[in-house]
Amino acid sequence: MLALIFYLPFLLVFALFGVYAERKVSAWIQDRLGPVDVGPKGLLQTLADILKLMLKEDIIPKAVDKPIFKVAPIIIFMPVFAGFAVLPFTNGVYGSNSNVGVFYVLAILSLEVLGILAAGWSSNNKYALYGAMRSAAQMVSYEVPMGLSVLCVVMTSQSLNTEVISFQQGILSQDTNYLFGLKALGVDITNVGGILSWNILRNPFLIFAFVIFFISSLAEANRAPFDIPEAESELIAGYHIEYSGMRFAFMMLSEYGVMLLGSVFAAVLFLGSWNTPFVNIGSFALADWTTGTLGEISGYLWGFFWLMSKAFVLIFIQMWVRWTLPRLRVDQLMSLCWKYLTPAGLILVFITGVWRLWMI
Repeated sequence: MLALIFYLPFLLVFALFGVYAERKVSAWIQDRLGPVDVGPKGLLQTLADILKLMLKEDIIPKAVDKPIFKVAPIIIFMPVFAGFAVLPFTNGVYGSNSNVGVFYVLAILSLEVLGILAAGWSSNNKYALYGAMRSAAQMVSYEVPMGLSVLCVVMTSQSLNTEVISFQQGILSQDTNYLFGLKALGVDITNVGGILSWNILRNPFLIFAFVIFFISSLAEANRAPFDIPEAESELIAGYHIEYSGMRFAFMMLSEYGVMLLGSVFAAVLFLGSWNTPFVNIGSFALADWTTGTLGEISGYLWGFFWLMSKAFVLIFIQMWVRWTLPRLRVDQLMSLCWKYLTPAGLILVFITGVWRLWMI
């Protein structure tokens, strides 16, 4: 219930400003202005677009499978929204403190492909069907390296609980953290905190796992350079070609929801979650000052600020990548997944196992 009350309005507001931010980022990269006319500096342009979508007629082509066609956008959106249920908002505040939260996120996200297949199949349009098939192949394939990268974090943390993983990466950790995860060095950094306690430094090999996770999350979200399911030069719009009005808006909301979900999930697993990046240096207790006290308002605000800051940086990088790199071909897309990312993920799982057994 808490997730519904908090994350739904937050997701709607994020989508509202995320579209505007992406237009401005793309304009900056392409040396143009972006939205400027509707509202101050074009701030109301996205709001105007949403109103337009709400007022548009809900057109349903005669030849479509109407029951499936109508429900497909909801099937696409609901797994994305449900994924936020087990992610922490800040220190000590979460929707569901599930002991299998990491597994839940991976499982629930895999359901999104069912909605995409339903949208493509029910549209009775060859371009929509091609886009749905491409998307299914892409998403199912990239779930493998993504799962392997997440498995590395689970093996390091010895937990599937996102809240436990979050606490381990800061000064509030109940476990002892050693520099670079090496107990043999004997350098206890539990009270130092900051970036030195993040998973990417607790096990330095997780930096490579993070890169694999980030690339896979782009493919899961059908974001460029992995946007071949929506390739306008070939398929016009892909699986959502026949959709208009609010049904189309739900699909766009799902895309930005996946961006936010993937970025928050990455921050929780690899980048210290809601923990501060600053460390305690002698009398300069920067980690203490910028973490706050558990259970107090300051602690909640600091935690939410750091978690969202990390997520927004990753979202900015996703936008940067989209407007910088060209679209991959189908063979390049599958080759990257099965020839490079998946073998690399398997090697990292083996290395993480050895690291956990002998080094920690």
